[in-house]
Amino acid sequence: MSVVAVIGGGAAGMMAAVSAAEEGRRVVLYEKNEKLGKKLFITGKGRCNVTNACETEELFGGVVNNAKFLYSAFYGFDNSRVMQFFEDAGCPLKIERGNRVFPVSDHSSDVIKALKKRLDELQVTVRLNTTILKVLVEETEEGVKVRGVRLASGKEERADAVIVATGGISYAATGSTGDGYRFAEKTGHSLTERRPSLVPLEAEEGFCKDLMGLSLKNVEVALTCSKKELYRDFGEMLFTHFGVSGPLILSASSRYVQKAYGQRAVLSIDLKPALSMEQLDKRLLREFEANKNKAFKNALSALFPSKLIPVMVALSGIAPDKQVNEITKEERKQFAALIKGLPLTITGCRGFDEAVITMGGVSVKDVNPSTMESKKVRGLFFAGEVLDLDAVTGGFNLQIAWSTGYLAGKGAGV
Repeated sequence: MSVVAVIGGGAAGMMAAVSAAEEGRRVVLYEKNEKLGKKLFITGKGRCNVTNACETEELFGGVVNNAKFLYSAFYGFDNSRVMQFFEDAGCPLKIERGNRVFPVSDHSSDVIKALKKRLDELQVTVRLNTTILKVLVEETEEGVKVRGVRLASGKEERADAVIVATGGISYAATGSTGDGYRFAEKTGHSLTERRPSLVPLEAEEGFCKDLMGLSLKNVEVALTCSKKELYRDFGEMLFTHFGVSGPLILSASSRYVQKAYGQRAVLSIDLKPALSMEQLDKRLLREFEANKNKAFKNALSALFPSKLIPVMVALSGIAPDKQVNEITKEERKQFAALIKGLPLTITGCRGFDEAVITMGGVSVKDVNPSTMESKKVRGLFFAGEVLDLDAVTGGFNLQIAWSTGYLAGKGAGV
């Protein structure tokens, strides 16, 4: 019986092992950590956003780089099949806001248990605490092909196919240390530049530190660079001592890293997106009328969280102690404009140790999109984050992992 070696016991690796074993192959899954799914365990703040329950065609809209490459992968193992897989494996799921899919239990460990259950059922050999040093290849009359792997112990083990699913270089503590990039380069594959993505953004303004820990829900942000809009969406964000974070910002960062990496950009925050300028002006008039004998700084409690009020007062240009009934129409209009577009100067992003995923990786030009097999080495496959594939938040990155892993396993199992 032919042997399939899978390097990496994360989302893509486990799914690839399941898929290859379903084809009747003997599968050995090598994981350098002491347990499977170490990064998967911490995704979604420990809840694991398994996938996104949008229409299959809409999955491509969540992909930042090389969406077209994923056509066969997404349609070969789409989000509905992913959901069915976990339900069948004993992990019931639920759909939340934004079509985000989570385990009913809210525990990522149940997602990992479901995958391990299927691996056990298919008699996949799991080798924990096992580091692979090298993918072994050989020259044949038909070209270069895989012949096995070399372990850290120096032992060589034969394999008819090898699937590299080692992840990127974000969250290195989970084992994502870039091994797959080394394997790819040593076997003649091209790599695109690796950058941190789904990562907090750094801002120039000092008031971010004053707002540290403040979470804003139901706001809209627009990210622009050189007057070109890179991203706009609605959701939740968080202020930090260095800038901004939270789901909305992490998704915005993927466009920043893709289009404006290292450049200055402007993040505009609409604090009241449900209101038009005209509606907001009427709201301000009502608030000011109700507090007409108060100082401006004491008349905003119904509009903003208390932590945000001093910042909005300072940025408004209106004297803090000015009586509300003395505020001019022009000052009110300018204040409304600030509420609809609180500006932040983005100066950069945080590093790989704070990034959810890695942007860049093994060039998809070197990989067959129908099978995930290398175009340069027969029997060598790539799956998941090691490839130059990434997406915004919301379950799209795990969908990439499941789909490419499944396709790689099927390809290796032929």
